[in-house]
Amino acid sequence: MAIAVGSPLIQSLYTVLSHLGEHDSDLPPCFHFAQGQAKVLFLPEAADYIAPDGKASLELAEPQAKSTFVKGLQDAAREHGVAIHVGIHHRDEADVGKEKSKKIFNRTVYITADGDIDDATTYNKLHAFDHGKLKESETVQPGAGLTAPFDSAIGRIGSLICFDLRFPEAALALAQPGPHSVWKNRPAQILTYPSAFTLKTGLAHWETLLRARAIETQSYVIASAQVGRHNDKRASWGQSIVADPWGEVVLKLKGVKKGEEPEGMAEDGAEGEIGFVEIDLENLERIREEMPLHRRTDVYSELTSNKV
Repeated sequence: MAIAVGSPLIQSLYTVLSHLGEHDSDLPPCFHFAQGQAKVLFLPEAADYIAPDGKASLELAEPQAKSTFVKGLQDAAREHGVAIHVGIHHRDEADVGKEKSKKIFNRTVYITADGDIDDATTYNKLHAFDHGKLKESETVQPGAGLTAPFDSAIGRIGSLICFDLRFPEAALALAQPGPHSVWKNRPAQILTYPSAFTLKTGLAHWETLLRARAIETQSYVIASAQVGRHNDKRASWGQSIVADPWGEVVLKLKGVKKGEEPEGMAEDGAEGEIGFVEIDLENLERIREEMPLHRRTDVYSELTSNKV
């Protein structure tokens, strides 16, 4: 799944579902559509690989700086002149050469159109997903704090990942910061949730949570989602969604087939599906001006973060 955004005259969003295989170094075909008008490309959580279990995930993880997947994306960004926001796994350099049992990071990086990565725009997932047989906390080290909203060609981005979606405090801290926030004058206009939702949680909560985050923060929400079966043990819900600051779903792509075996097979056309939607930041500012959210931080604790 991927998202590419922006033209010189009108801010626009292309969304491409690309089912990336386990540790697949092949670049998604969406770069063919990113040439010319697109400014930013968004890829899903764990775009480098989805392993069948925690042990395999630890074995596959590389330091970001040495990742062939990331290097390939950097080269593609330079070639096509498009920035990339992507979810990856990251192993600290200090752990290289040691027994691969230490925890890794579930991370997003922002690659500029020049192919560069600024550490200030890198985000490590705060909340580990522990549900059923999936125990992300056994292999993933939670991040230490939020990443300050950063500028892009389509507006200020606030990065969050998948299970972070269930914690409105993080979204509010980025997009509706309190008066003592480090970024009080530069709130996020776009919240990103690259994801790999399970079939059960996707069916029950995916769209509801995304719309809620958009409404309560008055922000665009971009959620690039993995889709279909990755291996014998893992399948993802899909249905990549973009919601506007009023909470309207302005783009929803295909997901998995319902009521068919094996469970979790992608719908016909879901892999490689392309969507288009206009992102209107003037509309965002109008909504925020017409319905200001006067938070009573004198009554309840202010939602902010001093960790950037």
